[in-house]
Amino acid sequence: MTLSVGVLMDPIGAIKMAKDTSFAMLLEAQRRGHSVHYFEQGDLAIRDSAPWARMATLSLSEDPQRWYALGAPHWRNLGELDVILMRKDPPVNAQFIYDTMVLEAAQRLGVKVINDPRSLRDCNEKLFTLSFPQCIVPTLLARDAGELRRFVLEHGEVVLKPLDGMGGRGIFRVRAGDTNLNSMLETLLAGDTHGEGRQLVVAQKFIPEITAGDKRILVIDGEPVPYALARIPQGDEFRGNLAAGGRGEGVPLSDRDRWIVAQVAPELRRRGLAFVGLDVIGDYLTEINVTSPTCVRELDAQFGINIAGQLFDVIEQHVIGKRIA
Repeated sequence: MTLSVGVLMDPIGAIKMAKDTSFAMLLEAQRRGHSVHYFEQGDLAIRDSAPWARMATLSLSEDPQRWYALGAPHWRNLGELDVILMRKDPPVNAQFIYDTMVLEAAQRLGVKVINDPRSLRDCNEKLFTLSFPQCIVPTLLARDAGELRRFVLEHGEVVLKPLDGMGGRGIFRVRAGDTNLNSMLETLLAGDTHGEGRQLVVAQKFIPEITAGDKRILVIDGEPVPYALARIPQGDEFRGNLAAGGRGEGVPLSDRDRWIVAQVAPELRRRGLAFVGLDVIGDYLTEINVTSPTCVRELDAQFGINIAGQLFDVIEQHVIGKRIA
């Protein structure tokens, strides 16, 4: 039974198809005979109470010179789709939030949206970890510069990061007594001289095991892929993010990794988060990526697996099972 699969993503012409997880998902949908329909943020609309999108049929190829072809775009009711993959990259700003509201209207019409739109709004990738205190290092969320300074003094070495970043952008490593701390806080808090309009900042105790890599563990419907991609910092860089120059090395999951997944999985299932990337450094959970987790292509290539295939097994089971019922 074929499905009609829509994808909301960043411009496909700008992706790196050899590494792009959205491309892997769409290629798998095409392999299974499903029709694929492409749209971007600017293509969403609501007419009266009906969610619409200006979408184009999409065909894909492994050819690095011509990896996609689009048909003529036209407006369709999103309720005509069976599945929508929400793959828009952060930041999770106001426009992203509005997009989830349009997708939630499609969900009410019976469309399976991956991941659940409400959970995309509720589960900030930095803050969601606080729901699992048994899995994390000491963490502070604050706008107050004084509290953040005290946290650094208390723990000696800390990582500071914004709530809405990705790819390692805006992340600082700081030690107690660092003369640059005030400047880092001014950059992250971004408030005026009276403290108004300040941004919330996350401070986490530094985990020295980052030298062995920041592991990305992919979780599909609560079940972990058996291998993680350890993103290992290079040179003097402390960030392991691939976008920050980290080297990706596939590793089997440890017992601790599986324990962390077991702690988190029931809540992921409850919230309709079918495709999630957990970030683990040493023995600790540091982020829960729900918007557009990556690393599928790298793990597939290193271990000869098909992670997008596992995801579509779950999607088909849900959608086709609902039709039969």
